[in-house]
Amino acid sequence: MENKKLKRIALLPNVVTAFGLSCGLFAIFKMNMIAIGEVNFQVLSAVTGILLLAAFADMLDGALARAMHAESDFGGIFDTLADAISFGVAPSVVILKSLSIMPGTDQSFLITSAAMIYALCGVLRLVRFNVSAIAAKNNIELKHAHQKHFTGLPIPAAAFAAISLNLFLFSDQWHSMVSFSLTIKTWILALALVLIGYCMISRWKFPSIKTLEIRVASFRVVVLTVLAAVLIFYGILHYFSLVFFVLAWGYLIIAWTLAIIRKIAGKKSKTLEEFEPEDEELEDVE
Repeated sequence: MENKKLKRIALLPNVVTAFGLSCGLFAIFKMNMIAIGEVNFQVLSAVTGILLLAAFADMLDGALARAMHAESDFGGIFDTLADAISFGVAPSVVILKSLSIMPGTDQSFLITSAAMIYALCGVLRLVRFNVSAIAAKNNIELKHAHQKHFTGLPIPAAAFAAISLNLFLFSDQWHSMVSFSLTIKTWILALALVLIGYCMISRWKFPSIKTLEIRVASFRVVVLTVLAAVLIFYGILHYFSLVFFVLAWGYLIIAWTLAIIRKIAGKKSKTLEEFEPEDEELEDVE
């Protein structure tokens, strides 16, 4: 009886993964059912919220598996496939459908090519992550480094950057400032998808939020956390597209800045040593 109970509990992380996968699939199917030219800001907001829910499930399933000591090869592969669909394919479909470009045009070819590059880089990023995770299992130093930072932009963060830019370009906040033509929006999103795709397969280091450390007094941490939470929640309620865009691209800009500073400082600076881009030989070893 006890063994059966343990088996049922071990299924919980995979159920959460399946929920996240369902969110990604729903976003894809929902966008495909909408006719060309009928995608509006309300639909994009709803789909974006669903993908954010998928990201929450992606964080939760791993935490549950570690807490319950229920990590398995099946769960790892299942999670990778779910991420490939929810954060690799779904954002590409959302962007392609939101632009409402007629097939067979130069713009259609441009954005479709960029979307394919993004999705392909996302899959390659997941494969490299799994290979690195397997290599780190029996290596304490690699495991510690694997937990502190990511080599290449994580695919959930890449999906956030892509869909936040798309949502912001179609938001009222953006239109109140600048009004771009469909051609310019297509070029902006195409270049962004290629740039994000490159970041995923690059050797640039991106910090892990889970290991973020701030050396300030505990009371100040509480005050700053509450203040930040209030501002973020207020922004989400009233300026969702703008706040989401700033948070998603702010993560990228911070990581780029740290890596560039480390690159310029060279070996003299030990503070940002972890953000130095990996050499090709080191990555091959991993």
